[in-house]
Amino acid sequence: MRMTVKTLWRALTLLGVATVALALAGLGLLFMARQAIKPAPGEWATSVHVGPATVQVGVPTLIWLGTTPWISMLLDGRSLTTQLGTIRMQWQADSETLALRCSPCSIPARGLGTGALHFDEANLLVRRKGSRLEGSLSSGHVVAAWDGVLTPQSLKLQINLPATPIRDGYALFASVIPEVQLATIDGTFSLRATLYLPSGNYTLTPRVEGFAVQGLGTGSLAAANSTCSAGLRKSRLRADSLLARAVMAAEDQRFFEHAGFDLAELTASFQRNQHEGRIERGASTLSQQLARLLVTGAERTPTRKLRELLYAVEMEQTLGKARILRLYLDSAPWGSGICGAEAAARQYFGIRARELDAGQAVWLAAMLHHPVMEADHWATTGRINVARAHWVANAMRPMPRSERDELVNSLAEVDWPAPAARLPLP
Repeated sequence: MRMTVKTLWRALTLLGVATVALALAGLGLLFMARQAIKPAPGEWATSVHVGPATVQVGVPTLIWLGTTPWISMLLDGRSLTTQLGTIRMQWQADSETLALRCSPCSIPARGLGTGALHFDEANLLVRRKGSRLEGSLSSGHVVAAWDGVLTPQSLKLQINLPATPIRDGYALFASVIPEVQLATIDGTFSLRATLYLPSGNYTLTPRVEGFAVQGLGTGSLAAANSTCSAGLRKSRLRADSLLARAVMAAEDQRFFEHAGFDLAELTASFQRNQHEGRIERGASTLSQQLARLLVTGAERTPTRKLRELLYAVEMEQTLGKARILRLYLDSAPWGSGICGAEAAARQYFGIRARELDAGQAVWLAAMLHHPVMEADHWATTGRINVARAHWVANAMRPMPRSERDELVNSLAEVDWPAPAARLPLP
């Protein structure tokens, strides 16, 4: 009995010592880990929440640790809940690659509107060789390769998406864009991009070839009517009319050069909006705006933008430039309850649209970026955004430089009375 008690005592003593030793070792490891990820002076750093505490960590160190084989092995089979979705990790020992799978996945697209792009799944492969990172990013049949250079201060990433069928890109959103099932979509798109972190600065070079759409029935839109200002006859303005030229100067200066979308303007807009974190600059062509007015609605989401693009591209083929321009002029909003050039000319100047002079045409075209706001401002102050009106006047083509200068100067002095109630039809 004494032997049993003595043995038990020794066992409990050893257990206690071991527990204390493990506790001390754990604290030591925790301290060592915290020291390991602590940012060095001048290192790219961020804050992470560990329980109730906030800890500063070096981002390059975290990336280095996360792509080190013996640590990546510990991540195999684990999941991480993020704002994008649940990310599942797998370590591929043969190629020393960490695979991350997000399914379903929501990726913010601030440059395309509010909300996010939703994917059934997205996959990221990551390999590290010294200070260089490489891998791929894929969803469905869309696969982009990427590589990067990691330094203590930054990460420079280069992304290359080879020529890919546009229909494969749209197939990623087939569950939320019904037109994908209806339309025949031809053409390819590719992309080269360079991203600098942590600044977030980037360059973007997209390329689109042979984009064509069939099957949406946009030819029937030729007889479309405005959704408001019912009863007014259509303006039937020609492309060389003063108002048509002013509207193109304000909204789509390359209207006769593109195929329904302006890739250069889209790129500039996307970069500006990403930088600002909100929609600061639009890039919709008149064809896209017409698709929004007649079909897709004005919801500012990435999905609506993608739908709008399909209709715009097909309308270029089924309606042609002249008909698109005329439909836009007859449907565009010019204030609360006012649609179309004829209604706007009568409401604001008491004349027909074809009777507008250059200054009046510029004034109306300058309203189109925020028609309700500009109409309200005009009603209360007798003015609209004169700086924008100047910008539109300077972009008027064809017009000799001397005439444009005279037009700009006249806009600084003009004082049209605020519009009263809508004028009755003659």
